Amino acid sequence: MEVAGKNPSGVKPFYWKKGIDPKETTRPPLIPNRQETMDGMDITWDVPVTMRDGVKVYVDVFRPQGVTEKLPIIFTFSPYGKHGPKTFDIFPGADVPPGWVSKYAVWESIDPVVWTKKGYAVINGDSRGSWGSEGDLEIFSQQESRDGHDCIEWAGTLPWSNGKVGMVGVSYLAIVQWGIAAQNPPHLACFMPWEGFTDFYRDYTHHGGIPETRFLHFTQWSCRSGVNLVEDLIANNKAHPLRDDYHRSKCVQDLPRINVPAYVVADWGDHGMHTRGTLNGFMGISSKEKWLEIHGRKKWRYFFEPESVRRQEAFFQKFLKGQTSEVDNYPRVRLEVRDRAWEGTFRNEQEWPLARTKYTTKYLDARSRLLVDELPASVAVATYNSRVTDDCVMFHYRFSQETELTGTMRLRLWVSTDHGEDMDLFVQLDKLDREGKVTPFVAFSMIDDGPLGLGWLRVSHRELDKAKTTISCPFHLHERRLLLHPGEVVPVDIEILPTSTLFHEGEVLQVRIQGNDSFRHKTPDVVQFHEETVNEGKHAIYSGCTYESYLVLPVVV
Repeated sequence: MEVAGKNPSGVKPFYWKKGIDPKETTRPPLIPNRQETMDGMDITWDVPVTMRDGVKVYVDVFRPQGVTEKLPIIFTFSPYGKHGPKTFDIFPGADVPPGWVSKYAVWESIDPVVWTKKGYAVINGDSRGSWGSEGDLEIFSQQESRDGHDCIEWAGTLPWSNGKVGMVGVSYLAIVQWGIAAQNPPHLACFMPWEGFTDFYRDYTHHGGIPETRFLHFTQWSCRSGVNLVEDLIANNKAHPLRDDYHRSKCVQDLPRINVPAYVVADWGDHGMHTRGTLNGFMGISSKEKWLEIHGRKKWRYFFEPESVRRQEAFFQKFLKGQTSEVDNYPRVRLEVRDRAWEGTFRNEQEWPLARTKYTTKYLDARSRLLVDELPASVAVATYNSRVTDDCVMFHYRFSQETELTGTMRLRLWVSTDHGEDMDLFVQLDKLDREGKVTPFVAFSMIDDGPLGLGWLRVSHRELDKAKTTISCPFHLHERRLLLHPGEVVPVDIEILPTSTLFHEGEVLQVRIQGNDSFRHKTPDVVQFHEETVNEGKHAIYSGCTYESYLVLPVVV
């Protein structure tokens, strides 16, 4: 339902739905300021915190038992529910071992039992409109960012606080950090966004302009509990197919405003969710003290691994406790070059993207179905039926020597359709071994047999922001539709999201292009789907002569 005057961002139309009353769930009854001492912690449950407009949100406070000196604070904020869930049983492929996370941990964040023992207080908040917190729940909103600011300022001025507050968390708990940090709360000393996107439209809801239709429902389900209204994420995205004020109102609007120390973590396998947005966040913030870590593993397990916790502690030790730590000797960038699933080598770098990258062009040849070094002299055309699942065209390039590809790739295609006025293009990159077998990679938080990389584009969204487009990375405006006529041939640029892969001599890069999701999986709750395509008839891909179809490879030298 659309409710007039209820949307803080002022976007029209905007749709709400009635929240699920927390009393109908397993959440314990809200009893403000209930105190108890358990498992080495002094705990205060459901502490009300008043926002600048008078709305109260509720937080849980964990402190080391019996400690009286002033403490640094680690803060998390989300609508998932500070009371749980406590295990990864609903995501068995996450590979987080039992016992790594206690019953006190917020979903996708640190364990208070572990961190209070290290000398920190942990404060977990239910964002406005979620669970027992007052107000209406607007997902990834600027209101949420302002509320996060107010919570940090409340925490930083508590009598037992040392005045320094840090943020941490994965996914939603990382996404909100960008927006809160851009509010510049004075008591925010540092933040640690562990895999969280920064562009609601491009990174999450509309891949290449194609609406995502499956994981969005999971997010709606995850953000449905509240005593008042919750945002109808599905209806709002249907009502706003272009990147308009609705999408610009989400997440962070001004990354350069962020200047506090940051430890940013991304993974190569979260295409369609966090990979690109996290890297863009690292590049966009103004922080002089910032570190980037990129891995090729499963994000939840990686977050809780002892080595990761040690690195997290080194960061917080410096910026929340003011103590010397090993973070002073960390490289600005630490990344994993993948060979295959669970096999890769971590390497230290000084910047992102890598300055020594040699961007190399390989041309598509629709006749031979190869990627070649020179533009073919004659025109050739390859076609597929856009409405048939997995009907596709594939192009291959065999490496004659060991080659590392690290970065974003730009796929330029000349295309047409014989029917209809638009096209949805789905691109998947894979690594083939010397025998032609597909090499698996870790992807989407809990999958061991994912692709090397993915890219998408709705052809009517092909208009580029020329100022932001680079040789290896197209940047689409998504502000209007440029429709086609049947048989009209147009150039399009598709971004293959950032990745890092090592190819050995004789191994093959495979480029697959089709009109529907090329990568599907038996665990759909963690894979992005696009079931509302605009495709009709046959798609054609042109190469040679005046049709410069090519792929730009980020070769590290």
